[in-house]
Amino acid sequence: MAYSKISATKLIKAIEGSGGFVTTVAQRLGVSRNTVYKALKKYPSAQEALQDEKEKLLDMAEGVLLKNVKAGKEASLFFFLKTQGKKRGYVERQQIEHGGEIKQQVQIYLPDNGRE
Repeated sequence: MAYSKISATKLIKAIEGSGGFVTTVAQRLGVSRNTVYKALKKYPSAQEALQDEKEKLLDMAEGVLLKNVKAGKEASLFFFLKTQGKKRGYVERQQIEHGGEIKQQVQIYLPDNGRE
């Protein structure tokens, strides 16, 4: 099916519940991902529907993360603090100590301007 034969309504219906995954939308419509991208360019309302689906999935993931944080699950706590607690100092840092001499070598390459 060519993207020109996909209506905005049909595209939006295929987007609903897809999580915003274009591959899922393409499979539902029986077309390639490239065809979906072309159809999305044609219909701003479908672009908005796809973005809404992505936001819903993100909201759901944040909800699960919050639930896990409240339950004290360590991995979720660490992730949350590293991403949301930076201003309180929860950041991963690497400290590299070097006790030896540092040597540098600089090479300059000049164009030969066609000369050999």
